[in-house]
Amino acid sequence: MRSDVAPGDVRAQLPAQPPEEPEPLSAVLSDLDRVIVPGLTQWQHPGFFGYFPAGTSGPSALAELATAGLGGQGMLWSTSPAATELETHVLDWLAELLGLPARFRGRGVIQDTASSATLCALLAARERAAAGGRELTVMASSEAHSALDKAVAVAGLEREAIVRVPVDARQRLDPAALADLLAAQDGPVFLVATAGTTSTGAFDPLDAIAAAVADRDVWLHVDGAWAGTAAVCPELRWVGEGLGAADSYVTNPHKWLLTAIDCSALWVADPTWLERALTVTPEYLRNAASDSGAVIDYRDWQIGLGRRFRALKLWFVLRLIGAEGLRAHVRRHVALAQRLAARVDDHPRLHLAAPAELALVCVTHAEGDAATQRLLEAINADPQLLVTHTRVDGRLVLRVAIGGARTTERHVDHLWQVLARAA
Repeated sequence: MRSDVAPGDVRAQLPAQPPEEPEPLSAVLSDLDRVIVPGLTQWQHPGFFGYFPAGTSGPSALAELATAGLGGQGMLWSTSPAATELETHVLDWLAELLGLPARFRGRGVIQDTASSATLCALLAARERAAAGGRELTVMASSEAHSALDKAVAVAGLEREAIVRVPVDARQRLDPAALADLLAAQDGPVFLVATAGTTSTGAFDPLDAIAAAVADRDVWLHVDGAWAGTAAVCPELRWVGEGLGAADSYVTNPHKWLLTAIDCSALWVADPTWLERALTVTPEYLRNAASDSGAVIDYRDWQIGLGRRFRALKLWFVLRLIGAEGLRAHVRRHVALAQRLAARVDDHPRLHLAAPAELALVCVTHAEGDAATQRLLEAINADPQLLVTHTRVDGRLVLRVAIGGARTTERHVDHLWQVLARAA
């Protein structure tokens, strides 16, 4: 499961010099099995419960092969019209499946990761603030993803200047505390709210946050990187309640919707500010279609210039698996997580560190951090299992993220047996 190679082991098995002559494919494939695969953590293993899932599927892999074979570059509409128009269209499909507000239709873009999406949203918000001649203040709770810290640094802002909004006992952003902080601000704010935090899967109360930011100069960016895709299930649409007030929203099909990384869906209610922040047009990129204003040039919606044809794999997944297949995938994981959470709740020496609302189960030992650390070590000593950890209110917490394409009840039962025995 987890690679046990030591630093430098992989390079030590590779020739010091590049080959002068072509090698047979059989030799390359042999080295793939001998050198590379043993040096990989097996994210697609059904016993992988670490971090969040990095899903893939046959349709996604097939589309990646087609993408590589086509070898297109979709930086401008004119360089690959189908790549641009398919991207806009499949993101409208996805917005419909997730029940997103109509204001996001036709305004989606596929980024590589939610980290890039957060940076782009921040730059757009700063551009809007600069248009009014004012400086931007950044706000988020302590549970917001660390991608915000990196985005702030890349944007040339001070990380220490992020205003941290207090959280409640369930690690959710506190709307009352937010209202007090906003009242003390006299300038524009970039606010990050999270629908499914990384540590515990907590959901910031978006409806109450929307009320707190009403009539204020706030760019509300909602990070639903992991949990947002659960809204493909109508009964789980609550994960996106309150998105009507959001200026931007991101969720990752490459986590829970069987689409290989990298495929992060970002919607921006008003792309004008994103384009103003990121558009640079040298003469060699000018063309009639772009000048007409009738097309989207996605190079103006991202940091880099070049663009992979990421939309193709999402299109393949949506068509070959279908909405019902994706719903079944999510529902199965939620049911497995609820079953595991109930077992933890009934155990005399184990506690749930947070409500298991979707497919993330957070566990601590009643005897404290040392005992929890022993649980972590016991689970990860099993070659068929891998979990990761976090800290909540200073306590060590095990995170069991259920989301593998091949994970079944049998694999979760095995995890429980190891966990209960170690407890």
